[in-house]
Amino acid sequence: MDELREQCPWDKKQTMQTLRHLTIEETYELGDAVLDKDLEEVKKELGDLLLHIVFYAKIGSETKDFDIADVANSICDKLIYRHPHIYGDVVVANEEEVKQNWEKLKLKEGKSSVLEGVPKSLPALVKASRIQEKVAGVGFDWEAPNQVWEKVEEELNEFKAEVANANQDRMESEFGDVLFSMINYARFLKINPENALERTNKKFTKRFQYLEQKAKEQGKSLSEMTLNEMDIFWEEAKGLPK
Repeated sequence: MDELREQCPWDKKQTMQTLRHLTIEETYELGDAVLDKDLEEVKKELGDLLLHIVFYAKIGSETKDFDIADVANSICDKLIYRHPHIYGDVVVANEEEVKQNWEKLKLKEGKSSVLEGVPKSLPALVKASRIQEKVAGVGFDWEAPNQVWEKVEEELNEFKAEVANANQDRMESEFGDVLFSMINYARFLKINPENALERTNKKFTKRFQYLEQKAKEQGKSLSEMTLNEMDIFWEEAKGLPK
């Protein structure tokens, strides 16, 4: 990285701001590799992310704000401080108590809200999941899954009522409440909603592409086929190996 910053025209021009969107893209590529269980690709994508970490640290060193050693030491200090059950005399019974202690310690670090740690730029579904995890960590939570499901049903009924009223703004608001409550219910069932939805995205994509392939084999475009004709291939696609 030292050599690239001195010799490469592209690397010379980069700033933290210009790297930001590329870092986000690399993170999503790593996420894809993890979901695909492609360990060779995971290795490559981790390398790409490591490059970005080194890049940011290099820029930080040029402005004399921090270097890669500061980055490493900072995370080590944080992990020691936030694991008093390992590096101190705190006793915990389970994973939930670890999470609760983690959030309490973050508040002691000067944060005014447990929600400060949720990035504003997160996709809405991931953000909802993180918000719910954060508030649960300080005890703001339901006691049992059936209570959460009752809330889901309540929100569904409110959404249906607004659909009947044809109020677009209220429909959107209530639909958001339905999604938020479903994400909360997933947490109680230990389902990662982002992973679950991406799994369905991949499943749908695979089946739809099978449908496109079959239409092409018949010399047709999908727009020329009836829904009944498409449904035959769709049912075939559902029988494909996962």
